[in-house]
Amino acid sequence: MPKHYRPPGKKKEGNAAKYMTRTKAVKYLQVSLQDFRRLCVLKGVFPREPKKKFEGNHKTYYHVKDIMFLAHEPLLEKFREMRAHGHKVNKALAKKNKERAERLKAARPSYKLDRLVRERYPSFIDALRDLDDCLSMVHLFATLPAVERERIEVSRIHNCRRLSHEWQAYISRTHSLRKVFIAVKGIYYQAEVQGQKITWLTPHALQQVLTDEVDFNVMLTFLEFYETLLAFVNFRLYHSINVKYPPILDPQLEALAEDLYALFRYFAASSRARVLENQDLTPSLPENADLGSAGTEGDESDLRLAQLQLQLPTNTPGALMQLVEESGVEDTDDDETRECKSLFKNLKFFLSREVQRESLLFIIPAFGGVVSWEGGGAPFKETDEGITHQIVDRPSQCHMFLSREYVQPQWVFDCVNARILLPTDIYAVGRVPPPHLSPFVDNEAEGYVPEYAEKIKRLQAAARKDLMPMPGLDVEDIEDPQNILVAGVISRTEANEAAETKREMSMRESRYHDELKMELQGIPYSASRVDMNMQIPVEDTESKEETLPISELAVNGEIMMSNRRRKIYKAMMMGQEKKKNENKLLEKRKKLAKAKKSA
Repeated sequence: MPKHYRPPGKKKEGNAAKYMTRTKAVKYLQVSLQDFRRLCVLKGVFPREPKKKFEGNHKTYYHVKDIMFLAHEPLLEKFREMRAHGHKVNKALAKKNKERAERLKAARPSYKLDRLVRERYPSFIDALRDLDDCLSMVHLFATLPAVERERIEVSRIHNCRRLSHEWQAYISRTHSLRKVFIAVKGIYYQAEVQGQKITWLTPHALQQVLTDEVDFNVMLTFLEFYETLLAFVNFRLYHSINVKYPPILDPQLEALAEDLYALFRYFAASSRARVLENQDLTPSLPENADLGSAGTEGDESDLRLAQLQLQLPTNTPGALMQLVEESGVEDTDDDETRECKSLFKNLKFFLSREVQRESLLFIIPAFGGVVSWEGGGAPFKETDEGITHQIVDRPSQCHMFLSREYVQPQWVFDCVNARILLPTDIYAVGRVPPPHLSPFVDNEAEGYVPEYAEKIKRLQAAARKDLMPMPGLDVEDIEDPQNILVAGVISRTEANEAAETKREMSMRESRYHDELKMELQGIPYSASRVDMNMQIPVEDTESKEETLPISELAVNGEIMMSNRRRKIYKAMMMGQEKKKNENKLLEKRKKLAKAKKSA
């Protein structure tokens, strides 16, 4: 019998022992395919790609350890109970026993995902790192219509809207917003929370059309987990700034669908309540005090907070952003947060009725501004004399106040990305605004810097009173000219070392080629040793190296590569060539645009 002979049916080896197909996993767990997908989404188990697909390339594989991990999940038993409960309801309906069916529907088994959130994210930083997809999904469902056939319920949409507004209110309250970009898909935001950069996408405030190409069952399973995750994150973030969660909102503003502004007022009321509590002297309880009164302490604090919130005047702009100033807390913000906080400081904005309100209500307070709008629940009206900027998104404005600037909404987004107040004349009403540049693109790395980006750089340097460096130099070189001399000496030393290494490599390479030629000609080893001891002039090797073209050197290097590295190298060269062609096209369009302007 061979040494490595293994009888059939015995222990498996290799990939067959490490991986399992989806069909076998479903049979092993004894659940339906729908429940298996749902369980994998909630637990964070995803398909794997083994090196060798032992049952064919058309099958989906999972790690055996992941399937064993799912087999001990308590949710699996809950899914089985829910499935059995569904059979009981269908049986009661089939027997036309409506009372029993309604009673069973009311007692449907339920479950919570709190344990899964703590299991998948042991620390709070882990949850923040994985928050990008969560925020994008929640903001997407907050704008979708309720459709019964897709199981998109009204309560779920309201919950997503509430969670998204709570997240935006925290970001605006702590001035954590860093980048904003308007794209075709929607509006991209990037915030920095506890050192973690979080990027999410918010759809435009337009009517959403649902297509049949999307499987909403899978998306609703993801949303079910993301709602619990975002609620945990909001709870932790609100408590980090000493604000009670969940917030108590003004019912009048809720009725007017002004949830975000209601949250701002809730923050203001919370800060005012903390100030009053710090000022009041808390008397000590007597020994014979009623212990039952301690249970009503939380209810009294909630009632007091709601009363303070209603006492906030709705017609004063300070009610929107008087949050940290009243509490007297020490300023522990970094330089970037202070810069964002003071960008729109002492500026009052008014939004016309045609402007998309939600994004600007989120952005302007996040950078220190005060904003109002046309409609119910607004903190101040259009006739307020303190308004400095009115945002208009129409071709012309009939009635204009001379004491304020009239700009398009893009001005706010470009100022946020540039971190300075840009000139308002090019964003005036009726004019074509400049290109909206993405803050997520590194123009220098791409090899093309747009003209308006260069103009913004000059404006930033003028605002900071900096001297623009010459091409090839940094700001440190201008501040200390001695750095230029030191860099020159270092570069000369490095060049000499590189030339010496190059000479040695060329000598060895030429000696190797000579040995190959002698071997092909049949010259004996003793004669070849005599030729090898002869020194090759350095000047000849340098002249040979200089005469070799760059393309020939690249071809020689490519020949020495392995097949895998050669493919990667070709893909890199194709990408660089594509980027160069795109930059040339942009430069060509730029020249044509300049020619048209001059003509």
